[in-house]
Amino acid sequence: MSARSTSSRNGGAARRIVARDPQAEIAALREALERQRDEDAAKERHLERYAADLRATSRRERQRARELRESYTATVRALSNAVEARDAYTAHHAERVTAYGTEIAAVIGLALSELPEVEYGFLLHDIGKVGVSDAILFKPAKLSAAERRKMELHPMIGDEIIREIEFLSPAREVVRHHHERWDGGGYPDGLAGEEIPLTARVFALADALDAITSDRPYRAATSIAVAREALRHADGQFDPAILEAFEEIPDERIEEIRAGAE
Repeated sequence: MSARSTSSRNGGAARRIVARDPQAEIAALREALERQRDEDAAKERHLERYAADLRATSRRERQRARELRESYTATVRALSNAVEARDAYTAHHAERVTAYGTEIAAVIGLALSELPEVEYGFLLHDIGKVGVSDAILFKPAKLSAAERRKMELHPMIGDEIIREIEFLSPAREVVRHHHERWDGGGYPDGLAGEEIPLTARVFALADALDAITSDRPYRAATSIAVAREALRHADGQFDPAILEAFEEIPDERIEEIRAGAE
């Protein structure tokens, strides 16, 4: 191949490079940039719509959750009222115990108001008494040993009643263990100390407080001061930390809770 031919080709390439239009290239770049901007804007609008859909879905889910929670609470309260309706002496008992327990728990840093499932356990603690005869429940005298054994079945009966209800699963701790004692002398499982679920330990003291300060067929209600003294000397029955927390609550507050739950 001659030098002339090679020179001719190189010259043609040079002319083609020189012949490129800078304005056209700039216009093409601008067009490409505009397309990119349009694509980015479209993606942003899509993301905004997606975020708006997520927010709307989240709001709907929260609303459904609130409605479901309200439905659960209404159901639990209806069951609690049905249990208490059998006995005029226990009217509002579950409401008072729940209020006392919530107050005691707040002192020890346990926010029961944030744990509605625990409230369900407080309200339904005696649901197992539907399996105990009226002759035993309402006997105005001391129960016989045989009657006492039947009465002591009610935590297990209650646990059995609610065990298949998923949303009440956390409530079972209180339903089953609210008659356990710190010293291990309670029932039905003879748990001791911290083997007993904390919520059941809180409930046990609140339950005893309400029992002492409420009328019963076999005795009249006592004052809060007398109740405090009785609880202090219930050797081995209550978690000392729970009893100490209760001592921090003024009598006036206890009376306020009592009046509010009537």
